[in-house]
Amino acid sequence: MASGPLVGIRVVEFAGLGPGPFAGMLLSDLGAEVVEIAREGAPPPPAFRGDARGRKRICLNLKSPAAVETCLKLIEKADIVFEGNRPGVMERLGLGPDVMLARNPALIYGRMTGWGQYGPLSHAAGHDINYLAITGLLHAIGPAERPVPPLNIGADYGGGSMFLVVGMLAALLSARATGKGQVVDAAMTDCATYLGSLFHNFLSAGAWEDRREANLLDGGAPFYGNYECADGRFVAIGSIEPQFYRLLLEKTGAAERLPQEQMDKAHWPAMREALREVFLTKTRDEWCALMEGSDVCFAPVLTLAEARKHPHQIERQVFLESNGALQVAPAPRFSETPGRIQWPPSDRDWTAEEILAGW
Repeated sequence: MASGPLVGIRVVEFAGLGPGPFAGMLLSDLGAEVVEIAREGAPPPPAFRGDARGRKRICLNLKSPAAVETCLKLIEKADIVFEGNRPGVMERLGLGPDVMLARNPALIYGRMTGWGQYGPLSHAAGHDINYLAITGLLHAIGPAERPVPPLNIGADYGGGSMFLVVGMLAALLSARATGKGQVVDAAMTDCATYLGSLFHNFLSAGAWEDRREANLLDGGAPFYGNYECADGRFVAIGSIEPQFYRLLLEKTGAAERLPQEQMDKAHWPAMREALREVFLTKTRDEWCALMEGSDVCFAPVLTLAEARKHPHQIERQVFLESNGALQVAPAPRFSETPGRIQWPPSDRDWTAEEILAGW
């Protein structure tokens, strides 16, 4: 039996890449019944594909009028539908929002794209790095010499999946109150920019230099950054507040070498060099023994494999075994209606008739 705060919510997901499946996984982990419409002949997902878990999958040829009608019959019973195609694709298939909302006026129609449904770039191909580039945020990430791609979590998953899910659930609340559905346009460029609003606000206030490694949170501040240790591994320091900075000086024994004017940028290069030399005197694990769990705001920089074995992650059961594959556990956590992995990626394809019989 399904578990989570979204039990009873019916979702139709048109299969896509990256942030689309992640959104479907999140909705499923929170208890929604998610039916994925995949391309006819698409192979079943492998067991390690956590973002494919918890779905009932139907394979259809959407160029067929009969398959389109099957989709619309599902839509009549659904609460939410979402897709991640380029603008105009769903309309050409006969599955655009006007058609679907005519069949189900309370439907929430989620659309996720990189550039949005309109604008000069709306029909161009792109990936996370491109979407993040025009927000200004990519320019702000990395060492002074060059910007660095922050994996694809900034635009794809942070600006795409998460904002799409928040938008669709907000629209669902509205539909429950008014009986009227709507379209949710989640453009990764819009949403990633919103995600970085703090830094645009800092810039507007004159509190941010528009260059890398020159600010409090971008590696410019010596007390907020990563340092190499004697064994070639790294630690992360975030000692921003004065009391945490004082504790950093105490734990490192560097009080005599570091000036007390913590926020004076003129001292930052010398402070950074002193901390660099200090952290090179011990291994990462030795620094962990001195600082981890203290108010220094300290953590070891773990590899992906190491993260699975950290005691904090183990106690909170952040990683779970599911059908022989290690998966990340659902989040956030709910006291009364906990989410869960409903089931692992399935190699079974369902029929629309089976789904509709249950709906």
